[in-house]
Amino acid sequence: MTVVIGFEGSANKIGIGIIRDGEVLSNPRRTYITPPGQGFLPSDTARHHRAVILTVLKEALEQAGLKPADIDCVAYTKGPGMGAPLVTVALVARTVSQLWGKPLLGVNHCIGHIEMGRLITKANNPTVLYVSGGNTQVIAYSERRYRIFGETIDIAVGNCLDRFARVIKISNDPSPGYNIEQMAKKGSQYVELPYTVKGMDVSFSGILSYIEETLFSMLVEITERAMAHCGSQEVLIVGGVGCNLRLQEMMGVMCKERGAKLFATDERFCIDNGAMIAQAGWEMFRSGQVTELKDSWITQRYRTDEVEVTWRD
Repeated sequence: MTVVIGFEGSANKIGIGIIRDGEVLSNPRRTYITPPGQGFLPSDTARHHRAVILTVLKEALEQAGLKPADIDCVAYTKGPGMGAPLVTVALVARTVSQLWGKPLLGVNHCIGHIEMGRLITKANNPTVLYVSGGNTQVIAYSERRYRIFGETIDIAVGNCLDRFARVIKISNDPSPGYNIEQMAKKGSQYVELPYTVKGMDVSFSGILSYIEETLFSMLVEITERAMAHCGSQEVLIVGGVGCNLRLQEMMGVMCKERGAKLFATDERFCIDNGAMIAQAGWEMFRSGQVTELKDSWITQRYRTDEVEVTWRD
């Protein structure tokens, strides 16, 4: 049996999860929440993470019923993400790795979302829609890489939702996107708005009134195009925005029309969490990868397709 602990803190959530051969043993998490109308600054977010990370680590071990000696590898988010929070988590992961005498492994945040989604849903080889506060990508696996078929050319879909929430002072608790979703459920009239799909890419900047219906329609369209190109009959939605039930519903309609299957997870695993880093780390560690201490830096820019996927055929 291989046990991996994962540290995630690339944005406003700090999570530590433990995976043992595909089983989630623990996955505690904390969220830095700011007042309505405000975003979260890197320095303040890092300060929050520093204040709670050791408590979350203790919870992860206690919930899993494990001791440091039971851990085989320490995984952490290498990037992409916000610089200061990433550094905070990487420093703790490095320290824990040295104190416990365990191998260290830097993980791509986006790959963490994909591997967690594949683990939980049992999707085989899906076309992946990755939607979050910092990323919007349509991805498919081919020849040891997760290839990006389409993406935002400006801001991410989650960022668009967050900005809209700030403009009209929607609460950040538990998250702006969740609160927008609840308000949208009460809507009865669709207002036609600009729809900007450019080939396989999308553009969200400058038109904050997109929100939900038009925005999600664009994502469904480019996902369907990627499916057609790859001959795929599966869609997996990952990332924080993937929790949105309306997005899942719209994607489900498209999949049904194509005779395809839709896979998605709930907020336990869609939203940034430590277990997803542990799961990707588990896959990487089992395929022989480790990160030497001198190479255990972080990077704010780390594309999904830069990672060689050594654990898949």
